[in-house]
Amino acid sequence: MPLSRKQTEREARKKLILNSALRVFKTKGLEHATMDEIAIEADFGKATLYYYFKSKEEIFNTILLNGWITLWDGIEDVVILKNTPRRKFIKIIKKLIELVNEDRALYEFLFFAPQSHPSSGEGEPEWKQYQVRLTNTMHKLIELGIEAGEFPNIDSQITLKALGSIFHGMVLMGKDRENITEEEVDELFTKFLKKNK
Repeated sequence: MPLSRKQTEREARKKLILNSALRVFKTKGLEHATMDEIAIEADFGKATLYYYFKSKEEIFNTILLNGWITLWDGIEDVVILKNTPRRKFIKIIKKLIELVNEDRALYEFLFFAPQSHPSSGEGEPEWKQYQVRLTNTMHKLIELGIEAGEFPNIDSQITLKALGSIFHGMVLMGKDRENITEEEVDELFTKFLKKNK
């Protein structure tokens, strides 16, 4: 069922607020950003912001939630494909890089903001479940790859953390690149595994 004109306008305003907040958070950080600054950046009155979001923390968590849902939805087709664990792992990394390249500002924020602002003691934010689901999927693929003899028998948690660093490097250092091939992902992956045998 298509959205009504009013719903479409509402979604457009929310998106504008979130994009504006992202710019403010990137320059000021969550601690120092204010709802006033987000309102000015979005060119809305503060009352409009409070109509959509009750606090800057809610905006922060919504940005992270939307980003992690997009990543999870983006790899879902690859996860359900019949493939070897190694091929699937490489295809997922490639797909993640493609998604990140579509909105680099969002994903740089997504990967680094939670480290600078860990969640409060009020229970885990909703975005965390998607982050954990993605991490668990990659962890399971490494374990299955070890069982199948496709990866060397190294601790899968350490392997996952190290591969996460490689992923960040491939994404953030490849700013001038349009994309990366599966062969390049596989080559980097193979070099890492050989080094850690």
